[in-house]
Amino acid sequence: MLYKSLTQKLKTVILILGLTMSISVSGSSLKFIDLTQPIPTFKPLASDATKPDLNKPIKDSTPIAGFYHQAILYEADIWPTNEGHFASAAILIQEHNGTSFNSPNHYVNNDQSLAKGSIPNNQRKTSEELTIKQLTGKIVLIDVSERVKKELAKNKGIPSSDKSVTNFSDSSMATVRASDIEAVEDQIEEGVWVVANLGWSQFYFSGEDWDKSIYANALNHPGFTREAVDKLIEIMDKKNIKISGIAADSLSTDSGQGAKGTDDKWSNGWPAHVGLYQRDVLIVENLTNLAELSTIHKPSKCSLMVGALKHIGGTGGPARVMAVCQE
Repeated sequence: MLYKSLTQKLKTVILILGLTMSISVSGSSLKFIDLTQPIPTFKPLASDATKPDLNKPIKDSTPIAGFYHQAILYEADIWPTNEGHFASAAILIQEHNGTSFNSPNHYVNNDQSLAKGSIPNNQRKTSEELTIKQLTGKIVLIDVSERVKKELAKNKGIPSSDKSVTNFSDSSMATVRASDIEAVEDQIEEGVWVVANLGWSQFYFSGEDWDKSIYANALNHPGFTREAVDKLIEIMDKKNIKISGIAADSLSTDSGQGAKGTDDKWSNGWPAHVGLYQRDVLIVENLTNLAELSTIHKPSKCSLMVGALKHIGGTGGPARVMAVCQE
């Protein structure tokens, strides 16, 4: 009994510290996998301290593609003592920069896009209202990385924004399809996280320019297609359950075509965001190291843990995300 208690405390300490390691517990092994991309930071622009100076990166920071500017790390304040000094800097960062979680209030549905019985916009959780139960859960892994790799091979392993060269549209098999959701339907239960390994994180540090970044790839990238999101909602309704969230190693979790929609005004776009937040289902974007997760003998024995900022009124935030697997 004492051994079990100490073991549980050890596991708790390791989770709090955010370590990536393996430990032996009661004859089995726990493996911790860090699924978080580092966030590049830059010094502020001399003419406008609210904007980053991309010519002055912190350490080896490289710009990443996103919807807002890069994170700024300001000069540290120095607080001296007789034995040295403390350094404490400030950071200016957009909520959805890098590996990040999205709260249900991140999208405001109009009447047309609200499903019957869904949660009204003014009742959706903000970041500080998310529960530990929502931010953790058993992983249901969908791995389409080999199909993505096969598509990339058409252009020597490099994504092209031209769909006639590499096609990651919703008609392509190099995405998460309804059939992929159906294949794991028996694992989809209350509180799970449906995680897609797309093999896309390798392109993360490819610049912030949407026209040049192969990570954004002019929104020709893999992800959860509209049909996959619809199938997931159908299964939740049929089983009368709610999953905790979906996650992937891509820009938006939605496929590029799904995000873009049917015109240049984002019409009929973002099916995961439009359909899942109103059902209190979360989204985590820009993961990494999912290939390592795929090597686990039984990914179903892994749980996702989202270290979410608890800032009041937030629509999401940067997160330290890890998988904890029992081998």
